[in-house]
Amino acid sequence: MNIQYIRDYCLNKPHTIETFPFDQNTLVFKVADKMFALVPLEKWEQGLAAISLKAKPEYSIELRAENRSVEPAFHMNKKHWNTIHLYKAELQPELILKLIDHSYTMVVQTMSKKKQKELGF
Repeated sequence: MNIQYIRDYCLNKPHTIETFPFDQNTLVFKVADKMFALVPLEKWEQGLAAISLKAKPEYSIELRAENRSVEPAFHMNKKHWNTIHLYKAELQPELILKLIDHSYTMVVQTMSKKKQKELGF
């Protein structure tokens, strides 16, 4: 799985944009101005591909216990955010896409019902 595939996958989700709010090396995907994925581009260039994604707290605990390539996200709320180290090639691409979907869905669900309706969710 390469960065372009992840980028395309994220951008194909409704109301998703890509931004660089922190620096020129951290690609952030947002749905309606709320982050659901962070990609440290510098790490990809170094061969240390990773993505940080949001998850339900109980799911985060489960993922971390079952996969050595999943750990609490640096500089993020560790209760909700995980960094998935893709370079370790432990997780199947289907699971990575499922985790992106889960993160996106979590963010959408935190929006007000009014906002969800405005956006067609």
